[in-house]
Amino acid sequence: MSDQQQNQERALKVVRDRIDQVDRDIQRLLNERARCAQEVAEIKSRFDSQDAIFYRPEREAQVLRRVMARNEGPLPDQEVARLFREIMSVCLALEQPLDVVFLGPEATFTQQAALKHFGHSVRCSSVDSLEAVFRDVESGHANYGVVPIENAADGMISHTLDLFSRFNVSICGEVELRTHQHLLMSSAVSLEQLEVIYAHPFALNQCRTWLDAHCPDIERVAVSSNAEAARRVKDSSGVAAAIGGDIAADLFELEVVQANIEDQPDNTTRYLVIGRQVVGPSGQDKTSILLMVHDRPGVLYELLDPFRKRNISLTRVESRAAPQSDWDMLFYLDFEGHSEEAAVQQVLAELESGSVELKLLGSYPKAVL
Repeated sequence: MSDQQQNQERALKVVRDRIDQVDRDIQRLLNERARCAQEVAEIKSRFDSQDAIFYRPEREAQVLRRVMARNEGPLPDQEVARLFREIMSVCLALEQPLDVVFLGPEATFTQQAALKHFGHSVRCSSVDSLEAVFRDVESGHANYGVVPIENAADGMISHTLDLFSRFNVSICGEVELRTHQHLLMSSAVSLEQLEVIYAHPFALNQCRTWLDAHCPDIERVAVSSNAEAARRVKDSSGVAAAIGGDIAADLFELEVVQANIEDQPDNTTRYLVIGRQVVGPSGQDKTSILLMVHDRPGVLYELLDPFRKRNISLTRVESRAAPQSDWDMLFYLDFEGHSEEAAVQQVLAELESGSVELKLLGSYPKAVL
């Protein structure tokens, strides 16, 4: 070994020894944090008995915001926050494992959103309908559910809105997820060898430009979900590909042959976390309500004027015919602020004093990650 190589090895050993020490410190502190979580669980169980609430969305949002605020790099803020998200997930599982349901099948973007919000230490299970998600949460069969509410390209998901009017659940949080679509295969081969591409119809539509440019003559087969597309590729003896996200690639052990083939790379879907608890203020919150009214000229102005007078920002307004109701119209509103704030309480009181039926869906932290 040359002198230069020996000098390099000595320099590397110094840094590697520091890394080993840092790893030991991290491991010690992780276990210390876990023991603190166990103490929290013991205290809650001792004082709250059967009504103990172990998952506090507002507390977790505050912790993640502080993590990002004090981060000095070189790791990006979002990556550091994701690491802490997983640490909190593991520690919460020591207090009380959470059961979270989502619209299946597995390996969908909804499951990816659930794991992004709760971390990988929750017990996630799929159900076969949005109604089943609401029913499982309302009945207590699941602690929480994750449901899609709006997509940047396609707008609000009306069926989710209808279910909020039927079930007694609360919104506990929100998740924003970039829906990146990848071309997935069992092994890396050239596009010229492909015989068929499986995908959900929405995915085929979202990736139409890329597919037309790179795979114009390859058969495209629409299936029930991107998870089903990935499963078919995994089981296929031919040269097939699927369109799906990261979670489909991981679950079915497929290779990402081409990443981010969607036509709109900034396409984001917003999901809501539903539960049965009232969430306290986190400092940066949203509130969602449903308003049911009789249709008449100027009704929208009347509904929005209380927000204008108190300078409260509306982030979403959606209207539709009220299903199976004596009322004519249903309005879904998202706005900044928490229901415990004086200005928000004044708005809600003014709305309720008019000829409307108001349902408070919940106040919850704004999405952090």
